[in-house]
Amino acid sequence: MATGRFAPSPTGVLHLGNLRTALLAWLFARSSGGRFLMRVDDLDPVLSDADHEAQQLADLAELGVEWDLPVVRQSERRSAHEAALAELAAAGLTYECWCSRREILEASEAPHADLRAGTVPPGAYPGTCRDLTGEERRERAAQGRPAAVRLRSAGGSVTVVDRLRGPVTTVIDDVVLRRNDGVPAYNLATVLDDADMGVEEVVRGDDLLSSTPRQAHLADLLGRARPTWAHVPLVVGADGDRLAKRHGAVTMADLAAEGVDGAGVRALLATSLGLAAPGEAVTMQQLLDRFDPAALPTDPWVI
Repeated sequence: MATGRFAPSPTGVLHLGNLRTALLAWLFARSSGGRFLMRVDDLDPVLSDADHEAQQLADLAELGVEWDLPVVRQSERRSAHEAALAELAAAGLTYECWCSRREILEASEAPHADLRAGTVPPGAYPGTCRDLTGEERRERAAQGRPAAVRLRSAGGSVTVVDRLRGPVTTVIDDVVLRRNDGVPAYNLATVLDDADMGVEEVVRGDDLLSSTPRQAHLADLLGRARPTWAHVPLVVGADGDRLAKRHGAVTMADLAAEGVDGAGVRALLATSLGLAAPGEAVTMQQLLDRFDPAALPTDPWVI
């Protein structure tokens, strides 16, 4: 029995890829007899929208994905995120960073870039602000550019074992913990929220697989239990790119305009997962009865 969750960001309308992942997350949790929770990852105050949130939840309900109340919103957990940052800072595990994305890219690509004796992979943050003197920090702060907060990692790598992908190893770099606009970063917030909600298995798209060892490391530093993970294949267009509006009817509203209701979308997704024959109508209970994680396709679904 494992508690699962789905955690959409209310920055737009859910498309078939999001809906497929939500359905899989529900199947993983319910097939084990576990709870299924819903979290709205609305930390970004600029991009998050209440109307999008309402539409996302309505689309999931129409699909047949139901969840255990209440719905949790990340924006309501800022005090927990800040407390964790303070805990890491007190342990000497954070530092301020004034670098822009462009400066980071240029520094990491420079021939003389110091990537901490080879412990940080190419393209990662090269540690420009890691060991600034007090005077250098004051000078940067006086320039008026707000600082992000980074993890002062010890280098080395962490391995996690994904339920579908097997062992995954990533070098732990100085990941951002709080953005320079004051918003807690995804890696920190998702670790805390999953742990505090009692999430035991995270099912999500495999585009997030490479960040998972970093999150496992943060969970360890904060004394939180690691969940297990299952990273499922994405849905892509015929051009191989991640699904988007340009690929046609990819949302519930798009498909409804073509006469496809929630049950029809569920049948389409079930067929893509090998859980239904083409055109077969299926209930959520039938999908549960047929669900076998070991038999799931491992390649992207191409629309």
